[in-house]
Amino acid sequence: MKRISCLMMLALGVVMAGCGGSGKTEGVSENPFLQPFTTKYGVPPFDEIKMEFYEPAVRELMGRQDQEIKSIVDNPDTATFENTVVALSYSGKDLDRVSAVFFNLIEAIASPEMQALAEKLSPLFSEHEDNILLNDKLFARVKRVYEQREALGLRGEDRRLVEETYKRFVRAGANLNDEDKGTLREINLALSKASLKFGQNLLAETNGMELLLSDSSQLAGLPDGVRAAAAQSAREAGKAGWRFTPHKPSLLPFLTYCESPELRAELYKTYYTRGDRGNEFDNKELVRTIVNLRLQKAKLLGFSSYADYVLDNRMAKTPEAAMEVLNALWVNALASAKNERKELERAMRAEGRQTALSAADWWYYTEKVRKEKYDIDEEMLRPYLSIDSVRNGVFELARRLYGITFRRDTALPVYQKDVEAYEVLNEDGSHLAVIYFDYYPRAGKSAGAWCTTFQAQYTRPTGENVAPVVSIVCNFTPPAADQPALLSFDETETLFHEFGHALHAFFSKIKYPSLGDVPRDFVEMPSQLMEHWASHPQFLRVYAHHYKTGEAMPEELINKLTASKHFNNGFTATELTAASLLDMYYHMRQEPLTDDVDLFEKTRMEEIGLIPEILPRYRSTYFSHIFDGGYAAGYYGYSWSEMLDADVFQAFVERGDIFSREVAGAFREKILQNGGTKDALEMFKDFRGRGPKIDALLENRGFTKGKQEK
Repeated sequence: MKRISCLMMLALGVVMAGCGGSGKTEGVSENPFLQPFTTKYGVPPFDEIKMEFYEPAVRELMGRQDQEIKSIVDNPDTATFENTVVALSYSGKDLDRVSAVFFNLIEAIASPEMQALAEKLSPLFSEHEDNILLNDKLFARVKRVYEQREALGLRGEDRRLVEETYKRFVRAGANLNDEDKGTLREINLALSKASLKFGQNLLAETNGMELLLSDSSQLAGLPDGVRAAAAQSAREAGKAGWRFTPHKPSLLPFLTYCESPELRAELYKTYYTRGDRGNEFDNKELVRTIVNLRLQKAKLLGFSSYADYVLDNRMAKTPEAAMEVLNALWVNALASAKNERKELERAMRAEGRQTALSAADWWYYTEKVRKEKYDIDEEMLRPYLSIDSVRNGVFELARRLYGITFRRDTALPVYQKDVEAYEVLNEDGSHLAVIYFDYYPRAGKSAGAWCTTFQAQYTRPTGENVAPVVSIVCNFTPPAADQPALLSFDETETLFHEFGHALHAFFSKIKYPSLGDVPRDFVEMPSQLMEHWASHPQFLRVYAHHYKTGEAMPEELINKLTASKHFNNGFTATELTAASLLDMYYHMRQEPLTDDVDLFEKTRMEEIGLIPEILPRYRSTYFSHIFDGGYAAGYYGYSWSEMLDADVFQAFVERGDIFSREVAGAFREKILQNGGTKDALEMFKDFRGRGPKIDALLENRGFTKGKQEK
């Protein structure tokens, strides 16, 4: 799954606020965070940033925002839209810059020093945000403007800003009494620390586990490229032999091709036991702590459960609406997965194995059945999916749909030597944005893939547009000694997916910084939309070229890929939906969690009928999306957004042109550029002419509504 970390909130304009001191800071002249960036396009001056700059900058800039807030609160004039709500929206922008850099880099190039500093800074940010949102005098001014919004004649983005600002204060506890505010502060601080620790534990587990093979006979079945990558991994770790890790580019090819069921099971165990090994990095108690703190917070704010609290501010509106989509998908997904299991068991018996199919066997026998049914396998595709072909493919798609182009700029500073930087140009050649690509795994990088920003778009009070600086971070199969990075098709779809988030950031056309946010169950729609082109025959012919010869992917191979489009969809939908349901079960609770976390997870999965051959896409102890990534009670958003993106792509199909500039232009104008300035459902209706339909989701998955195993 395409992981979008909590850093995407930065890309969508969420104000990251924190607490801290004021006063003068030593070394102001050399600390780049304490003055406007003077780099080209205003990108972070990565080559000038030192570890010792972060904390002084954070404390100084928190102090500056404190002064900005004080000026609003102490203003003797009656609260107005401009002197209160607008002033608040623009406060803390300098603080946003340093927090964006720090929290982005700790996901991409974490070091022990950065992690230690994060433990120190995260509570400061939590406290500072509470100091703003629980400020009685500030809230009184915001409330006055909110209550006068009709009389003030506020419309459009101005009215939206007032309403969203007021809602943010209320949801943060501004209406609570002093005692409850104190309790809420304690909860927020504890959550900040627990979530940070969860992520640090997971990173340590992922980077600390491996399967090291010393005998070449153990590599039976593995393609040459997989062997070469494993040997290179071992050399880089200062070891002999072949090294495999829980990182997906290493894990999945091994599970797919390794002929030894024992070795497959051994490596898979390093993946699914992360955070659940009873050691210093065990996350079970943290999961229970986080779940119970969230429930306590929700009840304090007047909600029955944390899911009720979260979805009150989402497109779905209620947990029941989200569960309706998940349950409809679950019935179909599980039925398909059971049928797929039968095929895999047949393949296993044909091989002479009489033991039960295990979760670690699924990828291996899936590939055998795929080969048998469609005469296609992953290794046949990789030569046509080099990193250059796929990246240039998304560039070409963006040009065809929106007219934008990309120009590599090696003069821009980067935070890691293999990171690439590009200027994004409007159709008229003017500057639109900057995008960084960080493709490959490294020690200190979080697992998965995500899109974030170092600078989100907004309009300064002077009317000057602030152009976005976007970053796509992945963990793709790295280059081997004698060949470029050749991606799997899943990795290819991932780059298309993350690029959809980037387009959302590029095209933002908002005025106020705090209106960049969109609901969590809407944010995945533009990204998942892009995946439709990745596998479409018309566009495969455009971008999929052999890395050696330059020849286009043969029609025969395209036809096979198209024919196998829905193959294994039961598995992928089942593991995704199981994780989504697990998330909801944790956060729909109305009583504290007292069960052992493993027992809770096992019981809930048995209740929904999850077959033992499939694990949830994320088990509790490494479910970073919901325990340190901003998706709590929101992982359903991937399926909800799929319902939307399948419907949106249908608009291109109905036009008879999947590259229609007219449809793309309407999508940009009615959805992408608006950020959070309009209601998500209203934006969708404005584009599509009606609300979304679940049928589009089921059809996109290759399911028939209500299909059951017979």
